[in-house]
Amino acid sequence: MRDAVRLFNKYVLNPVMLLLAGRPHWYAAVIRHVGRTSGREYATPVVADRVVDGFLIPLPYGTDVDWLRNVQAAGRARLTVHGTTHDVVAPQIVDAQVAASLLPSVRAGMFNRFGVQQFLRLKEAA
Repeated sequence: MRDAVRLFNKYVLNPVMLLLAGRPHWYAAVIRHVGRTSGREYATPVVADRVVDGFLIPLPYGTDVDWLRNVQAAGRARLTVHGTTHDVVAPQIVDAQVAASLLPSVRAGMFNRFGVQQFLRLKEAA
């Protein structure tokens, strides 16, 4: 079922979400990344939370998603959150316990209720 939802989101919901993602006053951000084999630039809507030295992105579908593999291969991406674009580097997968220590308790609790076990941590480039 999770794969069916992921595919629906990838091909139906994500193109619609990209019309608003990254804009001020909207909850979704957009991550721009380069394809690991094609070299083509892609944009994917994500949820991104600001943490001390960068951002955390929940991975509700786990780590086996194309956009994540692209970011990991490149070691960098551009993340637009609330109308501001950030260059981000050093992608690192962290578990929910590490993420919970970086997030406000209400936010961590929400991700826990949705069963999110892994997050992508990105540092803001200098």
